[in-house]
Amino acid sequence: MNISKLAAATLALSIFASSVASAQDAMVPGVVKKIDTGASKITLTSGPIKSLDMDEDNMTMVFRVQDPAMLKQVKVGDKVQYQAGRVDGKIAVTALQKSK
Repeated sequence: MNISKLAAATLALSIFASSVASAQDAMVPGVVKKIDTGASKITLTSGPIKSLDMDEDNMTMVFRVQDPAMLKQVKVGDKVQYQAGRVDGKIAVTALQKSK
């Protein structure tokens, strides 16, 4: 492998690792307080949501979910990791998974 191909491969790997770390940093720990499947909403208590410039601890917020199927993965009381962002101008949960 020549030097330029090796440098390009190293750069690509570095960018990939950086984006994975950023995605993990964007995950917010929380606890499910309420699920409203009919309205595609979830109530979560969590810490700061840096992606939305929210710095408060122990916030409880009602979120729309980008994909209603996410609500079937969790139940009230579950500890979760989630991402929130703006979807069509409104704040929504864009990723949701149970904590391990």
